[in-house]
Amino acid sequence: MLKQKEKEKIISQTKIHEKDTGSPEVQIALISEEIGRLLLHLKKHPKDFHSKRGLLKTVAKRRTLLAYLKREDEKRYNALAKKLGLKAK
Repeated sequence: MLKQKEKEKIISQTKIHEKDTGSPEVQIALISEEIGRLLLHLKKHPKDFHSKRGLLKTVAKRRTLLAYLKREDEKRYNALAKKLGLKAK
C-alpha cells in the first residue's frame, strides 16, 4: 500500500495538467509502483499466495490500462513506457 506522500510524488511526476489524478498515465504509474512493492514482498515471502494473486490481478489491470492508452494515443503510450522503463510492444 502506497502512502499519501508517495502517491502525491508519483502523481506530480506523471500528471498531464494541474488537477490530474485519474489519467491513464497517472494510474499506470501508481500501479507500477505497487507492482514493484509486491515483487519485493514476494521475494522475501515466496509462499504468500494471496499476495501473488493480488500481484497477478494488478499486472492484468496495468496491462488493460496500457492497451487502452496505446489504442487511444500511441505517442503518449511510448512516452510513458520510456519514462517508467516498461517494454513497449
